[in-house]
Amino acid sequence: MAVDSQANPERDEELERLRRVVAQLEEEISERKQVQDVLGRFFTTSLSMVCVADFAGHFKRLNPAWERTLGFTVEELCAHPFLDFVHPDDREITVAEMKKLTQGMNTISFENRYRTKDGNYRWLLWIATPIKEQQVIYAAARDITERKDAEESIRRLKEAAEAANRSKSDFLAQMSHEIRTPLNAIIGMADLLWETALSAEQRQYVRIFRRAGTTLLNLLNDILDVSKIESGHMELEEIEFDLWDVLEKVCELLAMRAHEKGLELACRVMPDVATNLRGDPTRLRQVLMNLVGNAIKFTEKGEVVLRVEREPGSNQAGRLQFAVSDTGIGIPEEKLSQVFGTFTQLDSSTSRKYGGSGLGLAIAKYFVERMGGRIWVESKASIGSTFYFTAQFGASRESTTVRSSQRLDLKGLRTLIVDDNATNRLILAEALAGWGALLTTAEDGEQALMELNRASDAGEPYGLVLLDCRMPGLDGFQVAEHIQRHPGLAGITVLMLTSDNRTGDAARGRKLGINAYLVKPVQRPELLETIHSAMSRVRRQTGIRLGDEDSTQMARKLSLRVLLADDSEDNVFLIQSFLRGSGCSIDVAQNGAIALQKIRSGHYDVVLMDLQMPVIDGFAATERIRGWERENGAAPTPIVALTAYALPKEIERGRRAGCTAHLTKPVSRKALLEMLERYRRPTGTRWEDGTTPKRIEVTVDPGKIDPRLEAIRPAYLQARRTDIQAVLTALDNFDYETIRTVGHKMRGSGTGYGFPEITAVGQRLELAAEDRNPQLIRERVDELSRYLNALEGAFQSPQ
Repeated sequence: MAVDSQANPERDEELERLRRVVAQLEEEISERKQVQDVLGRFFTTSLSMVCVADFAGHFKRLNPAWERTLGFTVEELCAHPFLDFVHPDDREITVAEMKKLTQGMNTISFENRYRTKDGNYRWLLWIATPIKEQQVIYAAARDITERKDAEESIRRLKEAAEAANRSKSDFLAQMSHEIRTPLNAIIGMADLLWETALSAEQRQYVRIFRRAGTTLLNLLNDILDVSKIESGHMELEEIEFDLWDVLEKVCELLAMRAHEKGLELACRVMPDVATNLRGDPTRLRQVLMNLVGNAIKFTEKGEVVLRVEREPGSNQAGRLQFAVSDTGIGIPEEKLSQVFGTFTQLDSSTSRKYGGSGLGLAIAKYFVERMGGRIWVESKASIGSTFYFTAQFGASRESTTVRSSQRLDLKGLRTLIVDDNATNRLILAEALAGWGALLTTAEDGEQALMELNRASDAGEPYGLVLLDCRMPGLDGFQVAEHIQRHPGLAGITVLMLTSDNRTGDAARGRKLGINAYLVKPVQRPELLETIHSAMSRVRRQTGIRLGDEDSTQMARKLSLRVLLADDSEDNVFLIQSFLRGSGCSIDVAQNGAIALQKIRSGHYDVVLMDLQMPVIDGFAATERIRGWERENGAAPTPIVALTAYALPKEIERGRRAGCTAHLTKPVSRKALLEMLERYRRPTGTRWEDGTTPKRIEVTVDPGKIDPRLEAIRPAYLQARRTDIQAVLTALDNFDYETIRTVGHKMRGSGTGYGFPEITAVGQRLELAAEDRNPQLIRERVDELSRYLNALEGAFQSPQ
């Protein structure tokens, strides 16, 4: 049989296509095997825990990392639902994350804990993604147990540090209380003893332990300030203040220390300095107290001068530069950069001789920088130092109160300034020249007498002499005696400038015709007040500081029933001594429980509440007193907290408990009397023109109401009802500023709406709020309520 060897083209072409397809398939299979082999090796060797799980919650495939991490074999893990291995506390979040994947989320990441074969747990960080077509989840987990342990360690360390910080703060607060409580008695009793008749030796003893007590108090304050700075709890106030008030306080507190060393302390404020400012007067005073106090401490002879001027090169009124210069031991040039460091003094011998903690300048630097300024020093050893600092203050929104004496015209008044200190002469001359006086200066008593006699003989007598008390040669008293005896010098007003205000000087001065005393350093407002008073021949002592006479006069004005709650017998005796002769009647409660009982059974004008007492402390007692007052509709009694804790959180805690104000121990007699003066029962409130208002008669004549206001009259009167509730709520919270604002609003609107009685009540309410007098405020509220009731009756009556 013959064979057909002829080729079939179609068949050959089909075979060729088949061979190509087979070759392509073989190649793809080979690539897939390679890919699967690579994926398999990656899956097996991955350090991460890689898995495939179904939507039902079972593992389908696991890599060896699972067994290395958890200790279970792959078979053991796949034999149970994976939730069986999850920590019970983490199962809820694990189910929630799984639900996200099954409901369409592409990728999730979360943390949970998996049980190990030895019963412990490991923290895992997951990332997972679903494949819906296959109903499986591909996921990888990483063991983060070490990171979690580190985080836990850090958390515990942080908590331990915070606990240590709290413990430190608590310790400082407790030490503050424990130290301030006896200091209150030591310093207070020293002040009382100083006012008694003492021998020279006894006075020296008292001076020493007064100074020691003050030094200890300053050290305590410095330590507390450093603690608050380190903890970040130091905040600066932003309030309106008068710069003169700050300077006067600094000079008043430090004058005695300077005069005891025979130093001249002077304060010079340049005429273009804005004195009505906005900032933190307390911290500014603290910086000045430190710098001036240091200058006095390190100066044995000469002077200390505080100068205030606008910062050179600045056109901002509130940008000021302060300078404190002394003629003391100075600072070596190589030490200048170290003086503002903590616990820094020149050397150990300096610390031994002059004392001090070395904290003050570091604290001053911190406050100056917070006030937007800088601090630096220029000095030469054995010649003296000048500490400079700048600060930024805001301008007060209110104009400075003009004192009555600032209207005094000294133009053409021939004035002689007698002082052996050139700086004092310059400061006095600068002030008096600015007020228009014609000035001559003398360096000593002999030169002054020559000038007085010359002027008298020439028919150009002096009208005013400012006479330094202590001068070499002829002192001020001898010059005054000559003026008194010389017929041609009669009628001269003589003001004595004294550094130490020694006992008996005032009586001796009155015999010599001296019109008034001023204690150096003399401040400009005080000088002008005194000149006004002396030249007007008014016997009152405005602006004149004669020891503690101001405090004594203030005490005579007081007539209060005071409840003193304090468990310390020393402090009770001290407060009673401070208020002796004040007209105050004092009841004593040894703890908060007794204080509460006394409040419930009697009436008091003010409560002095020690915050640290047994049985019931001052915080709890105050809260219970406020609760009892609310329940019984009683007017809130002013409660002044007496606290030895100088930390802001303790003061704020007292305020939240219901305290009206606070005094920090050690409490001075002057501070106590000034505080009680705020709550003195007034004999009558005065209008702005000084007259005493008559009681408002509740009478209504609707016919006098402007008919054009008829439509809005009901809303206006209803708003006054709302005001009553606002005032009562504010009174419960001791928010006198809100009460004053409500009164001011009524005062400005009543007459315009046809109700002048509401204007009168508003003015009375405003004055009562300024006096912080709860009883008067409630009387004004009752008066307004009765008036509104009468109005309603009148408008409802037939016309």
